[in-house]
Amino acid sequence: MYTLPLPCLQPLISAAQPVTACAEAELVAQLQQGSEAAFRTLVEQYQDRIYRTVLALLRSPEEAEDVAQEVFVEVYQTIGRFRGEAALTTWLYRLATSRALKHQRQARTRKRFAYLTSLLGFDNRVLYEPVDNEHPQAKLEGQQQVELLRARLTRLPDQQQIAFTLRHEQELNYEEIAAVLNTTVSAVESLLFRARKTLRHHLQPTQRHA
Repeated sequence: MYTLPLPCLQPLISAAQPVTACAEAELVAQLQQGSEAAFRTLVEQYQDRIYRTVLALLRSPEEAEDVAQEVFVEVYQTIGRFRGEAALTTWLYRLATSRALKHQRQARTRKRFAYLTSLLGFDNRVLYEPVDNEHPQAKLEGQQQVELLRARLTRLPDQQQIAFTLRHEQELNYEEIAAVLNTTVSAVESLLFRARKTLRHHLQPTQRHA
C-alpha cells in the first residue's frame, strides 16, 4: 500500500472529522501551494466517496482501500497540473474510476494466468483456487441475485460500468455523470439503458427458476 508523509492517510478509511466548508477554488489553490492542511481537508471531505466508488467496482474492501489511497497519492503528485477545466469532484471521480478499472483489468489478467498455470500443474502446485460458491447462504435467492449482479457488472463495457456505478452507488445525477465521463447527458442515458438491459437479461433466468 502506498503511504504518504501525511498523518491524514493513516489509516485512509476512518471517520472524517467535521471540517470548515472551503470554496473549491481556494482549496485547489492551497493544494497547489503544497498545504498539508488543505490536503488533509481534501481527504477528509472526499475519502468516503472515493472509497465507496472504488469498492463498488472492485468488490474487495482491501483492494478498494489500496486503490483509493493511490487516487489520493496521484492527486498529491499531480495537483499542480490541475487547471480547473472540470470540477474538483469530477476530476476525483475520473481518477477513482480509471484506477479502479485498471486494477480490475490487471486482476483479471493475473487470475487467468494463475488459473492456466494451475491447470498445467507446474511443480504439482495449484497456484489459483476458484472461489467456492457452494456456501449455503450463496443459495439463497437474494444472495444469488446480488452475486450475479456483481459478476455481470464487472463484465460490462467500462463506460457502462462507470455510469451504472456512479448512478446507483454514488447517486450522481445525469449531468454529474456526463461531466465525469466527459460526454453528454443523452450519452449517459444510453449507457445506463444498455447497462440495465444487459443486467436485467442476465438476472431473468435466476428469477424464473427461483
